Amino acid sequence: MALKVGDTVPHFSGIDSNGNAFDTQDYFGKKWLVVYFYPKDDTPGCTTQACSFRDAYQDFTDLGAEVIGVSSDGVTSHVKFQSKFQLPFILLADTKKTIRRLFGVPNDLLGFVEGRATYVIGLDQKVHYIFDSISGSGHMERALAFLKKKV
Repeated sequence: MALKVGDTVPHFSGIDSNGNAFDTQDYFGKKWLVVYFYPKDDTPGCTTQACSFRDAYQDFTDLGAEVIGVSSDGVTSHVKFQSKFQLPFILLADTKKTIRRLFGVPNDLLGFVEGRATYVIGLDQKVHYIFDSISGSGHMERALAFLKKKV
């Protein structure tokens, strides 16, 4: 069942691109979270999406938000992707698609490609905004515009 606006986001954890443990308990109640799901590291649409978040990262942090990218690629792939494009935010390796299922992000393109969706999660641990689009563009802009109105 997919998370909807107003739903409480369950606790989740994972491994980041540095091989470190990530736990939402370190963020819930302290920072807004912008969690974006994407299909694959270093592909055209995913690179566009990641670089747009990179270029606006300071805007997000200035608003008290942390950006987290999630895909089913492993840590090694994330390290290369993060290094190649100088991504300053957290990338989580969701190799078993546990986090993707927790959020209920569906597959796109007849079920062959992992879906792309962005969630803005408030200090109250609730989903405040969702943007679901196969396109790699628009995710950062919509999440940032929403945060600017709320914070």
